Amino acid sequence: MTRSDRLITSCPIGCGAHFTVSSIELPEGPLLRCEDCGQLVSQISESAYLASMQAFDRPEFDLPSARAAERRMAVAARRLTRLCSLLNKQAGQVRVLDVGCSRGDLVAAATMLGFDADGVEPAPHIAEAARQAGRRVHTGRLEDQGFADGSFDAVTLFEVIEHVTDPIPLLVEVRRILSPGGILLLSTGNGASWTAELLRERWDYFQIRVDAGHVSFFNPRSVALLAQRTGFSVADQHTSRVRILDKGQAPAPVYLLAKLAAELLNVPARLMGKGHDMLVYLRRQEP
Repeated sequence: MTRSDRLITSCPIGCGAHFTVSSIELPEGPLLRCEDCGQLVSQISESAYLASMQAFDRPEFDLPSARAAERRMAVAARRLTRLCSLLNKQAGQVRVLDVGCSRGDLVAAATMLGFDADGVEPAPHIAEAARQAGRRVHTGRLEDQGFADGSFDAVTLFEVIEHVTDPIPLLVEVRRILSPGGILLLSTGNGASWTAELLRERWDYFQIRVDAGHVSFFNPRSVALLAQRTGFSVADQHTSRVRILDKGQAPAPVYLLAKLAAELLNVPARLMGKGHDMLVYLRRQEP
């Protein structure tokens, strides 16, 4: 594939540095790595990327089981509680916007917890399904909504930014609609994790046929640089979880041993920023 065919041709963090070819081989070609910030990007073409993104507008997309719905609620409660702590506000004092909200599960959870919650979802059928479920969800991109300056105390981007080819304009818009001192909470995979180093191309997070639209892979340094370049500071950041093998990649006894070893690595991974789940709270900075 030539450079002109690639969806991403320069570092999404705005480094201006050259890409080097990584040793992580994917069907689209090896992942490319920014020489400055370490950001990994896919060599996928625009047409293949757009085709993969159609997966998000299927009627059956992201329908959780009862158990999964309970787990999502528990995770949302923990994250939103930490958000309130950073804002020094109670839930009832916080207006939150979930960007890329899918069916609006976080919007529903936040509303149940007393937040004033909205969502934005670009996939029209899924956004309509969210509204039919009684969730306050707007259709389209964030940049098209026309929210007033300082409309929200907090904005969330859960498993969204890895789909975005140019995150700088998105974060600039988020900063605009946040009130002074407001918090952007984002979650994404850690491309510098032990999981990425161990599984490499076997990590499903890198595989667009498994995780549609995943084209840009962050790490703690690239997130910090992105924050700095868009008017944020890092208020809190941590990583968690390690994976050594996936089911089906080894006999059951070997897989169980690998799973136990991964559990033992969770604490050092968190301490060293090497877990594959990355959660970052960014605070809006003033000029």
